[in-house]
Amino acid sequence: MNTKTTEFSRFQNLSSGFWVLLGTILGSSMAFIDSTAMNVILPIFQRDLNATITQVQWIMEGYALFISSLILFGGALGDKYGTKKIFTIGVVVFTIASILSGLSQNIQQLIYARMMQGIGGALLVPGSLSIINISFDEKIKGKAIGIWAGLTALTTALGPLIGAWLAEYYSWRLVFFMNIPIALIVLPVLLTKVQFKETLNKNKLDIVGSFLISLGLGLIIYGLIESSNLSFTNPIVISSILLGIIMVSGFIYYENKIENPILPLGIFKSLDFTISNIITFIFWAAWNAAIFFLPLTFIQVFGYRVDQFAVGFIPTYVALIIFAPISGFLVNRLGIKLPLILGNLIIGLSYYLYTLADLDAKYINDFLLPITLMGAGVGLTISPLVSAVFGSAGRSNSGLISGINNSIGRVAGLFAIAMMGVVAINYFNYEFFMSISEFNIEKTLKEVLDNEKINMGAMTIPNWVTPELKSKLETAVRLSFLKSFRIIMYICSCLAFICSILTLFALNQNKILIDDKEINS
Repeated sequence: MNTKTTEFSRFQNLSSGFWVLLGTILGSSMAFIDSTAMNVILPIFQRDLNATITQVQWIMEGYALFISSLILFGGALGDKYGTKKIFTIGVVVFTIASILSGLSQNIQQLIYARMMQGIGGALLVPGSLSIINISFDEKIKGKAIGIWAGLTALTTALGPLIGAWLAEYYSWRLVFFMNIPIALIVLPVLLTKVQFKETLNKNKLDIVGSFLISLGLGLIIYGLIESSNLSFTNPIVISSILLGIIMVSGFIYYENKIENPILPLGIFKSLDFTISNIITFIFWAAWNAAIFFLPLTFIQVFGYRVDQFAVGFIPTYVALIIFAPISGFLVNRLGIKLPLILGNLIIGLSYYLYTLADLDAKYINDFLLPITLMGAGVGLTISPLVSAVFGSAGRSNSGLISGINNSIGRVAGLFAIAMMGVVAINYFNYEFFMSISEFNIEKTLKEVLDNEKINMGAMTIPNWVTPELKSKLETAVRLSFLKSFRIIMYICSCLAFICSILTLFALNQNKILIDDKEINS
C-alpha cells in the first residue's frame, strides 16, 4: 500500500508551528462552532419555523449523517490528493453551505443545506488533526493536540454565545453567516503560511464503500427518527432499519474483499486501536445526547432565554480551555490512562448531578457545578483519547486514522441523538398522558394534545382551555419533559463511567503500532 510520508523536518517546538496551529484550529472550529451554536438555537427553529422535535433532530442529524459517513472518504482524499488541499476545499464547501443555510426559507431547505455542511465538514475535520500529527515531533505532539483542543474549545465557546445573542435579538440566519469571516482568515493562512511536501497515496478511491456506508447509516437513522412519528411497527420504519443494516453489513463485507478499502479492517488488529475507538464512540455518544437535550430542557422546562442558556454555560468552556492543555501536559508526563479515567469520571458525575434537579431548580445551587464539571471532564479527556488512537496505529496513513476516529465520534453522535430521541419522546408521552389522566379531559382536547405530543416541551396548549386547566397542562408538560431528561442523563452518566472502566482494564499502550502490511491484510 502506498502511503503518505512527509518530506520536511517536524516542528520541535510550538512557536515554530504557529501557523499550522492557527489554520487547523480556526478551520476545524468552523464545524465545531456550527455544531454548538445549533444546539443552543434549536428551540428557535421550533418557534420560528414551526419545526417538530423530529425536524429539529434532522437539523442535527442531516449534518451528522454526511459528516460521519463521508469523513473516512475525506481522510482518504487527503491521503491521495494532499491533506492541505482537501482541508482547504472543505473550508470552501462548508462556507458555501453556511451561506445557503442562512438563506433558507423553510425547514426543509435548512435541512438540505445542513447536509451540504456535513459534506464540507467531512473534508475539513480529518485534515486538522492529520496536519498536526504529521507536522509536530512526537515529544511535543501531545502538547500541540492539547493546545488544539483548548483553543478550539475557546473559539467553539464563542459560537453559542454569539449565536444565541444573534438568534434571540436579530435572526438565526446570522448564526450561519458567522462562518464567513472565519473562512476569510483561514484560507489565506492555509494558502500562504502552511507549507509542506507530501508523497501522495496512489491507490484508487473506494467510492462504492462510501456509497454503501452513507446509504446504510442514512436508512437506519431515518428509521429511528421517524419511529417517533410512525411507531416501530410501521413497515416503513422496519424496512428502513433492516435495509440500512443490510447495507452496512454489505459495506463491511465489501471492505474486507477489495484491495484498497476506505476502511482497512486490518487496522483493528491493534487491540488498543479498537478499544480506544470503542471508548471514543461511547464518550461522544453520551456527550452529543447531553448537549442535544440540555438547551431544550433549560429553555422549555426552566424558562431560560436562548442567550441566558448560552451565558450560563460559559463555565463549561472556561473549564475546558483550562483543563485541555493540562491534560496534554499530563499525557506527556504520565501517559494517557490517568487523565482519560479521571476525565470520564468527572463528566459522568456531571451528568448524574443534572438528574437531581427539579422544576424549581436554581442556577447557582443546582446547575453551576455540573456545568463546570462537564468542561473539566471533556478537557481532560480529549487529548489522551486522541493520543491513544494515534499512538496505537502509528503515523503512517494519518489521514485514514484521523478519519476513522472522527467518523466513529460522529457516528456515535448520530446514533445517540436518534436513539435517545426515541427514548425521550416515548418516555415523555408516557409520563404526560399518565399525569393528565386524572384531569377528566374531553375527547377533542385529547386529540389536540395527541397531535402536539411530538413537540414535547414546545407543545402548544389551545387558548380555549380554561386558565386553571391550561396551567395544569403546562406544568405536566414541563414535568414530563424533565423526567425524560433525567432518564437521558442517567444513561449518559453510565456511559461515561463505562469509558473509565474500559480505560482502566482494557486499554494498554505498551505495544504501539501495526505496520502497513497488517493494516491492509
